[in-house]
Amino acid sequence: MSQLANKRILITGGARGLGHAFAQSVAAAGARVVIADILQERGEQSAAEFKAQGLQVDFVQVDLADPESIKRCAEQANQLMGGLDGLVNNAAIATGIGGKTLDEIEISTWDKVMTVNVRGTWLMTQAAAPFLKQKGGSIVNIASDTALWGAPRLMHYVASKGAVIAMSRSMARELGEFNISVNTIAPGLTLVEATEYVPAARHRLYVEGRAIQREQQPEDITGAVVFLLSDAARFITGQLIPVNGGFVLN
Repeated sequence: MSQLANKRILITGGARGLGHAFAQSVAAAGARVVIADILQERGEQSAAEFKAQGLQVDFVQVDLADPESIKRCAEQANQLMGGLDGLVNNAAIATGIGGKTLDEIEISTWDKVMTVNVRGTWLMTQAAAPFLKQKGGSIVNIASDTALWGAPRLMHYVASKGAVIAMSRSMARELGEFNISVNTIAPGLTLVEATEYVPAARHRLYVEGRAIQREQQPEDITGAVVFLLSDAARFITGQLIPVNGGFVLN
């Protein structure tokens, strides 16, 4: 039997990058998937591509800066799939915000990053929880190992991902009574569209600092996501799993 057979999973930020890779792996493992993203055209295209591969994937547009859009997204995903068994909070602002010191970050950028990366993760969990509570399920929050080693010139993003790690533990405590697990994955610097702006020196830093010295691919992370959504991980909750080739040893 497929690892996620009959599971119904909502994945935010699924139109491209890591979210796209998560959606493909989760659907290939037997789940029905809804990908949610602010990029409507890209999201619809991705869903069509997945369906052409024989995978059960639909698209719903969402703006994580808009609480009403988040609520609608969860409701639509639940309606499309006839229920909800899992949520992957992957969507975040990362592209084009790096390279500034703590003295140079604009307040407007700080607020935007916190609104989407932190508040958006909280509100999406809040919106999905009533559906997950009906049968129990799994939530996987995607953080970043930058919050574990304190990457410089990226403090707003680092702070947002540190908040995701911290609040995931509170979520695990609060939702455990409903048989809902909440875990966090902290990927390292991964070769996706969102990291194309990252300087070559930072890529080299990661490769040379890893126990497994190579570039990280999206496929290096998907197995951990599928596992945490599966019944095999049903008694694992409140945990942080760095997936970064040993750049940070937890």
